[in-house]
Amino acid sequence: MNRYHLVHTTQFRYDGPVSESYNEVRLRPIHDDRQSCLSFRLNTSPSSLGTAYRDAYGNWVHQFNILREHRQLMIEAESVVLVHEAPAPFENPTKLEQFDARCDEFFEEYYDFMAATGYVPHPPQLQEIVEAAAEASGGTVAGFARAASDLIHQRFRYVKGATHVHSSIMDSLAHGAGVCQDFAHLLLGVVRMRGLPGRYVSGYLVPPGAAGASAKQEEVIGGHASHAWVEIFAAEDGWLAFDPTLGNPVGLRHVRVAYGRDYGDVAPVRGVYKGLAGQRLSVDVRVRPALDEEGHEQLAKAASNPADTPSFTDLPHQPQQQQQ
Repeated sequence: MNRYHLVHTTQFRYDGPVSESYNEVRLRPIHDDRQSCLSFRLNTSPSSLGTAYRDAYGNWVHQFNILREHRQLMIEAESVVLVHEAPAPFENPTKLEQFDARCDEFFEEYYDFMAATGYVPHPPQLQEIVEAAAEASGGTVAGFARAASDLIHQRFRYVKGATHVHSSIMDSLAHGAGVCQDFAHLLLGVVRMRGLPGRYVSGYLVPPGAAGASAKQEEVIGGHASHAWVEIFAAEDGWLAFDPTLGNPVGLRHVRVAYGRDYGDVAPVRGVYKGLAGQRLSVDVRVRPALDEEGHEQLAKAASNPADTPSFTDLPHQPQQQQQ
């Protein structure tokens, strides 16, 4: 089953009244030749009217404001997504030397995905992984990316809480551990230091049980489905996807939401509000097959109009005007 019904609910609860809440969200799944967003709907409570636009990387961004006083904010994004089978790999994958011969051309076109960023610096500690991946690459771009992803999966431990949402790869290198965001940033650092464009992908990983035909109503609760991985540009081969956290190929269980240079470009929710109240955040992600036992659509009254939309995130507080 590769047609999924996703419900992503974010709840902010404040210690006191707040007002003038301005929010920007990126949670509408990508619609292209590899994935179809069949329907999408965004609800907020208190209710609001929003606007939408595409950012520089093609992601849908939805903005909404709640000006009156409120003590809680609920944002619910609901979508149905069909993930398509990946095309067969090229019989003659692009060689690293072929890619290097066009390096100037690619650097000009994909500069944003090759340059260092705050989350993804180019520290000398990564050079050893760059060299090891090159040795195991078989001389191809795809081989290098696959080897780099495998090396990061093998050498770094997945430890929830080892880093925080604003951590760069320097924190992961210091601890030898991280979460999916960190694993994606590490792989980006390695491929970019080799001169290959790489982009951060935010989305969902559908758990195995929810992807099976026997799990019609199985749900995953508590945000566990949120995930991040990487796509690397390989010239004629196109963008190739790798998941260093799982160490497995990206497939029908990966649902893409947004692309960026790093996590900072794709944060699901950014917002500020006016007031001195603190906040508590809860996130609930539910994933299940989109068709019921009789083959009927489970998302009722869904709108495919991209001018509606979703969200989530927790950012540091500021006095008077605070971020969510």
